[in-house]
Amino acid sequence: MDTIGIIGCGNMGGAIAGSLQMKVIVYDSDSRKAEQLATNKATITVVDSLQALFKECSTMLIAVKPQILSTLYPELQALGSNSKRWISIAAGIPLSVLTEKLGTHEIVRFMPNIAAQYGRAVTAVAPAEGCSASLREDALQVASSFGSAFLLPESQFSAFIGISGSAIAYVFSFLHALAMGGVAQGIAYPQALQIANDTLKSATSLIDATKANPVELATRVCSAGGTTIEGMKALAQGGFEGLVIRAVEASSEKSKMLEEQAAKQGK
Repeated sequence: MDTIGIIGCGNMGGAIAGSLQMKVIVYDSDSRKAEQLATNKATITVVDSLQALFKECSTMLIAVKPQILSTLYPELQALGSNSKRWISIAAGIPLSVLTEKLGTHEIVRFMPNIAAQYGRAVTAVAPAEGCSASLREDALQVASSFGSAFLLPESQFSAFIGISGSAIAYVFSFLHALAMGGVAQGIAYPQALQIANDTLKSATSLIDATKANPVELATRVCSAGGTTIEGMKALAQGGFEGLVIRAVEASSEKSKMLEEQAAKQGK
């Protein structure tokens, strides 16, 4: 695939358009957003209508809000949506609704997190049942262009929210707490935050390099009667691991509820 059309140039659509190393043709009802994207990158071309986008592209990426998408279905159908290949990042709109409204099984659903604009998103990728292998592979390539991509069944999207989409906020909270601990011990907050942030990167680099289980790596750090085991004891006494698991469960359950509501509205 050497060309893709993108419907919608908001934060996520614009971030994806800017990260792709291929010809990108964009349409947005707010032409100023689209023109600004094209100004910043030579590979992006702007068209002034969905009809023009359909003429140029066989693969489309939907990057509009669910309530806007529901108003677009009639026009997309009239233009021949059943003859195109589709990738959707419309939050909460399940594949069952997309296949019905667009009239095809050539659909892949994305769930990226907010780091797409920096090329570090983590994206869940779910093809519709009956989707071709070629679209699945092309979609994985697109998702990988702005971060890492994980092929998951759509039924696991809510779990993905719990450990990725929402979990970014948990990580921010953990980093803040570490930095505040440093402040309590006499290190100024800006420096304490930088140290904590670099330590997090250091820890994840060890997982990448060794492929070891985090528990195994933690036990390597803990020496008998040492400083680290005292900190680990404090975390255990405070129920740290259980709190994190409950946070994932809470976000996942909320995601399921919102997904059900959005699916009803999307119809």
